[in-house]
Amino acid sequence: MVIIALFVSLILLIILGVPIAFALAIASLIAIAIEGSIPSLVVFHQMVGGMDSFPLLSIPFFILAGALMNQGGITQRIFDFAGALMGWLRGGLGHVNIGASILFSGMSGAAVADAGGLGAMEIKAMRNKGYDADFSVGLTAASSTIGPIIPPSLPMIIYGVMAGVSIGQLFAAGIIPGLLMALSLFIMVTIYARKRNYPKDSSFSVKRIAVSFKQAFASLLAPVIIVGGILTGWFTATEAAIVACVYALLLSSLLYRTLTFKGLLKVSFSTIETTSSIMLIIGGAAIFSWVLTSQNIHQIVADSLGFAGTNKYLVLLIITLILFLVGCFMETIAAITILTPILLPIAIAAGIDPVQFGVIMVLNLMIGLLTPPLGMVLFVLSQVSDVPVERCAKATLPFIVPLVIVLALIMLVPALTLWLPSVLY
Repeated sequence: MVIIALFVSLILLIILGVPIAFALAIASLIAIAIEGSIPSLVVFHQMVGGMDSFPLLSIPFFILAGALMNQGGITQRIFDFAGALMGWLRGGLGHVNIGASILFSGMSGAAVADAGGLGAMEIKAMRNKGYDADFSVGLTAASSTIGPIIPPSLPMIIYGVMAGVSIGQLFAAGIIPGLLMALSLFIMVTIYARKRNYPKDSSFSVKRIAVSFKQAFASLLAPVIIVGGILTGWFTATEAAIVACVYALLLSSLLYRTLTFKGLLKVSFSTIETTSSIMLIIGGAAIFSWVLTSQNIHQIVADSLGFAGTNKYLVLLIITLILFLVGCFMETIAAITILTPILLPIAIAAGIDPVQFGVIMVLNLMIGLLTPPLGMVLFVLSQVSDVPVERCAKATLPFIVPLVIVLALIMLVPALTLWLPSVLY
């Protein structure tokens, strides 16, 4: 009865347009009131406890670092270098789009940040060169999901906190899958370029590569410092986020001198706004998750999946379908916070490594960002490209296929996620 009331309340509140953070908290309060034996004070305790975590401090700093890089011209230099490196290929700007996302992923761990900052630049450049609007938007949407897989990654930080898994290992586990995502999209662009006879956007020039590399060198050091520092153990994910922030601030204000005081205020307020919404979602989801746990929901789900037995691939397939459906309707951070305590014990019981499961969960939910009705990346790209959301969703569909293939590979081949963490840790 309590669980039914919890989910029915949540669905109704979402349909009514209540923000997800408040919908989660209110639904939890309704369920607690029906249960009757739990004091209401527990709600506030669980909400504060869900947000009171040292690794979560990295979230505002990574968000600020990404915003500073967009505002300070660092993103433009990275895009120009990627253009010099790959623009000579057929369908060059399509390849540049993916390459720039790989480089930018080492600085900001959010798909929405990639889509809103780098994505706007990529779509504009591709349109100016005569690429179809649908191709430009669809590819940009798909390439933006590389960011949260290649470290650093905000969703993996949240999963690591919820699952009690090493964030450093999760970051290492995402490198190979992220590169596979890029490779699959490179192949997709090559197919489109030949089919639609897209041009080479520039001629190959060693001099141009050297000049753009020199201009972008300081910017390209950012992912080396951030990711290298985490993987070598020089600093934690939270410390890395602070380093990223300081480095982006120094580059933008002192070296490039592109960041004004007005610009700094703008990105600061934007970071506060984004961080506040994320932390509220985490707090609301923490209450919701606690109610589910107190009602032994993970055991109920495990019993209902009993027909799958210990066949980990069948369990993974069922969990993947659940995650995909949830990703279509729920914000990523809320989904991770709610579902990790439910699905992780089932995955572990089936013999699935928590690190591998974390990458599978995050990639699955990233694909959810590209699917209606609540695909956040679609809404962001619709705003920056002036293309209707429905058209963005249709344009993105073909590019979801290679991402699903990579998801299937990391499910079937655990070494793709576990080999690098085993070497580094």
